[in-house]
Amino acid sequence: MAEEIDRYRAPALDKGLDILEVLAAAEDSLSQAEICRALGRSPNEIYRMLDRLVRRNYVRRTPEDRYALTLKLFELAHAREPLKRLINQALPLMRQFAMTSEQACHIVVYDRNALVVVAQVDSPSYWNVSLRVGSRMDLVNTGSGHVFLAYAEPGERALMLAKRDSVSESDVPADFDARLDRVRKQGFENMESAQVVAVSNLSAPIFGPLGSVIAVMTCPYAARLDRPDAPSPDQTLELLLETARTLSANLSASPTSPRKDSE
Repeated sequence: MAEEIDRYRAPALDKGLDILEVLAAAEDSLSQAEICRALGRSPNEIYRMLDRLVRRNYVRRTPEDRYALTLKLFELAHAREPLKRLINQALPLMRQFAMTSEQACHIVVYDRNALVVVAQVDSPSYWNVSLRVGSRMDLVNTGSGHVFLAYAEPGERALMLAKRDSVSESDVPADFDARLDRVRKQGFENMESAQVVAVSNLSAPIFGPLGSVIAVMTCPYAARLDRPDAPSPDQTLELLLETARTLSANLSASPTSPRKDSE
C-alpha cells in the first residue's frame, strides 16, 4: 500500500500544502526563515512555491516581509455556507440601500486579526466612495472595527487588539474603551473617516443565529453638494440600521435583536 501511495506522490503539491498547513497552525504571520525551519527545508526549496501561493492569493506578504494566509481557502471551503449565504442574502438588501440612500456600502467580516471586505455595492450615481472586495482594514481606525470590538467580550476584545497585524499601543486612543461602550449601547458607529476627508463611516452590526456579530455593514457617507434633497446622514443611518436588522433576521438571528444594548 505504501508503494502504491509513493507511486502517485506529487512533491510540488506536497510542498505547497505543507506551507499552507504551517501558516494555518501559526498564531501570527511567519517569515520565510521561520517557514523553512518549521518544514525542515532550505529557502531555495520553498521560495518558488511561496511566490506562487502569494501570486494566487492563497498567502499574503506583509509590509514586514512576513507571510500569512488570506481568506481564499476559507472562501473555497465555505463556497455555500456560511459566507456565501451571508453574501447572497446581503446583496439584494445592499442594492436597495444604495438606491435609496444614494450612497455606497460594504460588508466586512473579521478574519485572522483583520477586517476583510466580502461584499460591496456602488451608489447609483456616477461618483462613488467604496472599498474593493478583499481589502483588509484595521480594527482601531475604522467604523467596522469599532463595532466588532464593541460587541466582543472584554477578554476577546483584548486578544483581538493584541493580535492585530500592525500592533501599536500608541494608535489606540486613551478613551477607546469608553467609545466602544458607547457604540454598543447605541447599536452603531458614526465616525469621521480616518482615511478620506469629508467622509463619515456609518457602521451597523449584523447578528448571526446565536446573537453574536458575524459581520458589519458600513456606509462611507459623503454629502451630495449637487443633490440637496438627497438623504441626510441621519436618514442614511436609519436606512443602514433597518437594512442590518433585516439581514440579521434573514440570517435567522433573533428578530428582536436590540438596536441598543440594554445592559
